[in-house]
Amino acid sequence: MARRVHIVGGGLSGLSAAVEIAGSGQHVIVHEAGPACGGRARSYEDRKLGCRIDNGNHLLLTANDAVFRYLGLIGALDTLQGPDQPIFPFVDLEKPCHWTLDLSMGRIPWWVFSATRRVPGMRLGELLSLKRLIDASPTQVVSERLLPGEFSRRLLDPFSISALNTPSDVASAALLGHVVNESLAKGGRACLPRFPKVGLSESLVDPALAHLAVLHGEVRTGRRVTGIETQAGRVTALVFPDERIAVGEDDAVILAVTAPVAAGLLKDALPDLVVPDEFESIFNAHFRLARAPMPLGSFAKTRFLGVVGAVTEWVFLKNDIVSVTVSAANRYAARDPEELGRQIWGEVRKALDGLLDAPLPPEPPLQRLVWEKRATFAATPAQLKRRPPARTGLSNLALAGDWTATGLPATIDGSIRSGVAAARALGLRGSVPG
Repeated sequence: MARRVHIVGGGLSGLSAAVEIAGSGQHVIVHEAGPACGGRARSYEDRKLGCRIDNGNHLLLTANDAVFRYLGLIGALDTLQGPDQPIFPFVDLEKPCHWTLDLSMGRIPWWVFSATRRVPGMRLGELLSLKRLIDASPTQVVSERLLPGEFSRRLLDPFSISALNTPSDVASAALLGHVVNESLAKGGRACLPRFPKVGLSESLVDPALAHLAVLHGEVRTGRRVTGIETQAGRVTALVFPDERIAVGEDDAVILAVTAPVAAGLLKDALPDLVVPDEFESIFNAHFRLARAPMPLGSFAKTRFLGVVGAVTEWVFLKNDIVSVTVSAANRYAARDPEELGRQIWGEVRKALDGLLDAPLPPEPPLQRLVWEKRATFAATPAQLKRRPPARTGLSNLALAGDWTATGLPATIDGSIRSGVAAARALGLRGSVPG
C-alpha cells in the first residue's frame, strides 16, 4: 500500500482521483498550480459583472454515472437541479421555430410518433442516423453518418458539436455513437438534464475539498510542478520552483494535468508518450441583466435553451445572468470577441423573445466574454488514437484527464472517470463502494 499519493492537478480529474483514494489510510496530497481547484468546471467572483459566475456552462444528464457516483461520495447529490421530465427546449433562428424535444421515459421512443414532442420537420426514416452513428467505424466522421433532414440539422448536428466540441465534418462518428448509446438509446430516464442549483464549485469542487479535509487529505494551491525526476522505471521526486519533494518507494503519483503539460513533464522519462496535440476552443458570453427575468413555458422548467441556425448554441438563465456557450469555436477565431459578443446578444434577444416576461434590452448589459483557446482536445479519429491509457511505463505513475482514453469525449463525466481509472491503475482504492 502506498504511503503517500501525490496528485498533480486539482481539476475534476485530480479531485476525482483524490476522492477515490481518500479514506484508505493513504495520505493524499493534491498539488494545484493555480489559486483554486476545479479547472474548467469552477465558479469565481467576476469583478466586471460584480457577481459570482461559472467559468463555463455544463449540462449533465442522468446517464453520467461517474458524475453521480462522485457526487454521492462527496455528499453533493442534492446540489443539482433539473426538470423531472427529459425535455429540451429549442429555437431555430434560421428557419424560425420554437419547439421542445420531449423524450419518452423508457427505451421505446414513443416520442417520435408525436408531432408535438419530436423535432419539427423530421421524417421517421431519419432515425436511421442514430444506428449509423452507433455502427460507425473508427475512421468515419459524424457528417458522413448523418442522413440529410431536419432531425440531423436541428438535433444531431448541434448535439454532436456540443458533446464533442468539434465540427461534425471532422469529429469522430464512433465517439458520438458511443455517447448516443450511453444516453439517448437508453431512453428518457438516462437523459434527464441536470445542472447546479448554485454554481459549479458549489456542486463539484467545494464539497470534494470538504470531503478530503474530513479524511485528512491535503490540498496545496499555488504549487506548480516544474519537473518530474525518475530512476529505475519509477518517479523519485517532484520538483517545484522552491522545493523538491522526494517520492518514496511506497509512494504513488497521479498526473492530472492538461495533455501539453503532461507531455512536457514526461518528455525525458517517457519519450514515446503520445498525447492529443490538436485542440478546440469554447467561447462563453455572460451577460448580467438589471433584474432577474421570469422564464415562461418549458424554458421555466429547464432554464436552458438550445439554439439552431446561429453562432449561439446554448443559452442558460441563472437568476439575472444570461450565459451563452459556443462550442467548437476555432471556426470563429478570426472574429473580434467584442463584435462576436454583440452578434450573440442579438441572437439571444431573438431566441428568448416570448420566453421571458419582458423583452431583453437592445444593447448588451454588463458582459464578460471568455474564450478558452484550448478547452478540449479535437475529437477527430486521428486524435482519438493519441489518447493514452491511465497506466504508464513508470510503475508508480498514472495519468488522469479528459484527454486520456476514457471512451468518452472531453466532458465532466470523462474527467471524473479518468480520475477513478488512474487510481485503479495503481491499485489505489479507498473505502468506497463501486
